Amino acid sequence: MKTLRFALTLFALGLAPLEALHAADAPTAKPNIIVILVDDMGVADLGCYGSEIPTPNLDRLAAGGLRFTQFYNTGRCCPTRASLLTGLYSHQAGIGHMVNDQGAQNPGYRGQLNDSCVTMAEVLRPAGYFTAMTGKWHVGQEHGVVPWKRGFDRSLNAPAGGFYQGGSPRAKLFLNGEELANNDKRLPKNWYSTDLWTDFGLKFIDEARAAKKPFFLYLAHNAPHFPLQAPAEDIAKFRGRYKMGWDKLRAERYARQKELGFIDPAWALSPRSDAVTAWDKLSEGDKDRFDHLMAVYAACVYHMDLAVGRLVDGLRQRGELDNTLILFMSDNGGNAESGPNGRSEGDPTEATSNWYCGESWANLENTPFRRFKHYNHEGGIASPLIAHWPAAIRAKGELRSQPAHLIDIMATVTDVGGAKYPSTFNGKSIQPMEGASLRPAFQSPGLALSASPRPLFWEHEGNAAVRIGEWKLVRLGRTGPWELYNLTTDRTELRNLAATEPARTQELAAAWEAWALRAHVKPYPAESNSPAKGKKKKAKAGGEN
Repeated sequence: MKTLRFALTLFALGLAPLEALHAADAPTAKPNIIVILVDDMGVADLGCYGSEIPTPNLDRLAAGGLRFTQFYNTGRCCPTRASLLTGLYSHQAGIGHMVNDQGAQNPGYRGQLNDSCVTMAEVLRPAGYFTAMTGKWHVGQEHGVVPWKRGFDRSLNAPAGGFYQGGSPRAKLFLNGEELANNDKRLPKNWYSTDLWTDFGLKFIDEARAAKKPFFLYLAHNAPHFPLQAPAEDIAKFRGRYKMGWDKLRAERYARQKELGFIDPAWALSPRSDAVTAWDKLSEGDKDRFDHLMAVYAACVYHMDLAVGRLVDGLRQRGELDNTLILFMSDNGGNAESGPNGRSEGDPTEATSNWYCGESWANLENTPFRRFKHYNHEGGIASPLIAHWPAAIRAKGELRSQPAHLIDIMATVTDVGGAKYPSTFNGKSIQPMEGASLRPAFQSPGLALSASPRPLFWEHEGNAAVRIGEWKLVRLGRTGPWELYNLTTDRTELRNLAATEPARTQELAAAWEAWALRAHVKPYPAESNSPAKGKKKKAKAGGEN
């Protein structure tokens, strides 16, 4: 308990990351930086994290770089983007949940990035970087918060997501602030968003090279978010592969994860969700439908991996790969929205179709953990993180087990880019960033990111968690009981120790309460403005993001 109190004391004083370890042969030129975020992909959906879905390009990045085994997101789309872009907890940046509530009294729930935070682009541009973004923005464009006013020199962005093709009713694109028709001549004919973001990412890289500047590219895929859509030839590659069913496939992923070293063999596989039927009890017709659902999802992940491969090949052809730091991660765990049966409306190759995997396959996507997107149990917040930088990361194919969080990405790119994080910006005071640079972990497998186990915190829709060292306290909803887990021995959260560790439970709960007040989580907005009670709108085409 003394260690916990010491950690909390350091936290109260403000965590200071360790000074970065710079390799003796680190490049002298400023490195390029690419941050890739994918949407609604589970921690177990890449080959290098145990999946049967072929992802050879990301697997090669992992083999040539590092995989983090305890990296965390916020459990939901736009809060993750707010935290990633700013290095703050999402409520501090103004986006505590999905409701865009301009009337909320609490500044943590305004539904847009506020003016007391800065984006990575706003930090890196003064350091000489050409800054660009492609993909899903989703941090308040409807309220005037747009990439071209938040530090990005170039952008091709969607205000939100929920589409893959120009024929979708949700498809809306902006090129450097100009709204485009979906058939604009500057766009490829019959474009598919996964490829579109990559095409324009490479175009913007060429502009940076012409300007003789290092580049920062934020590439925010909307794959594999619903409505799941993919080319017919990609779907065909996976048709029939999933008739083995979620129970056997989940056991196979679990076995591979142990072999890969991603999980400790002592962690038991969490059970299938209560709402999900055992595969062997399904009719043959249901098995075929569920196979088709997961085949479309797998095709979305597979095509995203192909796009990453094209990006990497483009860097290599331009002579930029060696001195480019690539960071790849997901915004939340696999998505159980639409319930255990999923949804399969229309032809999944067409823009107006509406397909969801649902809870049944989300269990597989989040192997071996419990729960899904929205929640703060490990299945909702665990993310893959791949770091690749040939000129500076000499430890190829290694794992890093340091607990890390989206808040650390700002600190990392600021460190790597030789930038200065400001205390004021555009005449406004800026909140200090919350994270620690991951750069020391690039060089040393056992190096902690701070001098003592640091607190990490979560809250979304009333779901809440705090982790300090090996201990995690987690809660369902605003009024649910706290659950306590030792993540060293039980990261799949199957043995609740709250009753046998009451003092630790109380101390961690107090730490969370103090953070919630400091970070604008509390006071909560009025129930009428909050989804905290779990009330969900019926999902439309594209649904919630």
